[in-house]
Amino acid sequence: MKLFDSELKVMDVLWREGDLPAKAIAKTLTEEIGWNVNTTYTLIKRCIAKEAIERSEPGFMCHALVSKEQVQQEETQELIDKVFDGSADKLFASLLGGRRISREQLEQLRRMIDEMD
Repeated sequence: MKLFDSELKVMDVLWREGDLPAKAIAKTLTEEIGWNVNTTYTLIKRCIAKEAIERSEPGFMCHALVSKEQVQQEETQELIDKVFDGSADKLFASLLGGRRISREQLEQLRRMIDEMD
């Protein structure tokens, strides 16, 4: 599932706040980024069509069908495939970009890698 930046803003509200009526999502996005209500409703409907959001009644209640972690994994994999020829180690090298990391950061990375095994 490919979610565009604007759709991710809608999803982010649901991930932060939990299930909400569309009206509350629209109010939040109006306050945070200045969107009008129609824009938000259009994006909510797109997310429903992509099966990222489930709508229920009464009150046009919205529920996220995908987690933030799922979207992060999919977006990361797409980035690795598209820009780094499918190589996670090339992505990692690019992220470091020649910068030195602390011993603590290195240990944390080692723990994360060990947990993947």
